[in-house]
Amino acid sequence: MDFPRLQLSILATMLLIADVVFLDIHLLSTQLLAVTTTLCLIWQFSWIFPYTFLFPKEVKTSTEFDADKQLSIITANVLTPNRNADALIQLVNEHKPDVLVTLESDQWWQDKLKVLETDMPYSIKCPLDNLYGMHVYSRLPLCEQQICYLVEKDVPSIHATLTLRTTDKVRMHFLHPAPPSPTENVESAERDAELIIVARSVADSDQPMIVTGDLNDVAWSATTRLFRKMSGLLDPRVGRGAFNTFHAGYSFMRWPLDHLFHSQHFTLQHIQRLPAIGSDHFPLLTRLSFTPSQSTQQQGIDAGVSEHEWAKEIAAEQKVNKHDVPKPGETQ
Repeated sequence: MDFPRLQLSILATMLLIADVVFLDIHLLSTQLLAVTTTLCLIWQFSWIFPYTFLFPKEVKTSTEFDADKQLSIITANVLTPNRNADALIQLVNEHKPDVLVTLESDQWWQDKLKVLETDMPYSIKCPLDNLYGMHVYSRLPLCEQQICYLVEKDVPSIHATLTLRTTDKVRMHFLHPAPPSPTENVESAERDAELIIVARSVADSDQPMIVTGDLNDVAWSATTRLFRKMSGLLDPRVGRGAFNTFHAGYSFMRWPLDHLFHSQHFTLQHIQRLPAIGSDHFPLLTRLSFTPSQSTQQQGIDAGVSEHEWAKEIAAEQKVNKHDVPKPGETQ
């Protein structure tokens, strides 16, 4: 029930208004219904409240205007059968991101996106026909590249070190874990395990860090909150909005499935959901500033003892651990 909390909050609000307008508020049954609806609204809204403008921002707004310290990323689940590559290419040409990561991109998409390589000469390519292909294109150097299958043999992730214009190194993790599925993953165990071992791996590092991709989970879920707590990474959407990227075709049924988390080394210039490209996901554009001097002024959410134990159980169930995750840029 993590996904529809926003929709349930809206329905509870509508029901509460209907109670007051159409029912006799003096009747005990009406009062009980109103109290129950209010409690439901409070419970559901408490989960999504951090993703409203009413909540304090977790990531500071950048005041750094040095172009060399900027890093912009477009995260785009293109949907494998979608053949509107020109729409994505147009967005890339318009916004000129430093990094483009595509999810669900196959060989056809790789061939079409080859035109980007003139301006984005660094790339990591993993074309697949199973909805888990992945590509990374970059204007900035990528090194120590690895394509891994951390939990499932046909679900890749990409790991690399990116060199900023300042020559500082950023450890990058690009993820697209499999969602729960009645025919494949009946539960979310595989997805949760991938998120948790990456979280535990990055928590051990003081490197500048970015994790982005389609995580097939909403921003306010218990699992994503556990990821944030275990990793120590920050969510630039907190205090700014949910930036719902899926489903592009249904305005009322939309959730924030495409994410970007980063270490305290960065502040936020801008975050934006981009126009539709024919996929069931909207692309997400995030512009960061490399401002390590402000790292002590930003704080994420911490994990308790029980959450550390829960994380260990999730990884143990799938027989994976944090040591399975590459650590590009770490001193050997």
